[in-house]
Amino acid sequence: MLQLKGITVTLIQRTQTGLDPFHDPIYADEEVDVDNVLVAPVVTGGSEVLDNVTTEGRKAVYQLAIPKGDTHTWEGQRVRFFGTVWRVIGKPSMGIEELIPLAWNKIVKVEAANGEESKSNP
Repeated sequence: MLQLKGITVTLIQRTQTGLDPFHDPIYADEEVDVDNVLVAPVVTGGSEVLDNVTTEGRKAVYQLAIPKGDTHTWEGQRVRFFGTVWRVIGKPSMGIEELIPLAWNKIVKVEAANGEESKSNP
């Protein structure tokens, strides 16, 4: 029997660590590896195009299936896979763990993070 297995992606969590002298927030990035994430290109034909472009004109390139039990915050974060940094767009969609037969219950979509791509290819 064929068993599905995802890849390890790096979630780059940005958290506020304090305020500068002008009371602007100071942020720090923490990288966390998340195992067994399924990565699939977003379909670009037909009515799916409208589903994958936000009202701000942001276009999803990949969608990620996140494993059950994951408690990380994905909304507004960056993620690295295939040697490129991507930005999570929109809110994750999630199903009830007990009612989904496979190992994944959350979907997030990502767009290219401009200026943050590395030199390696998928």
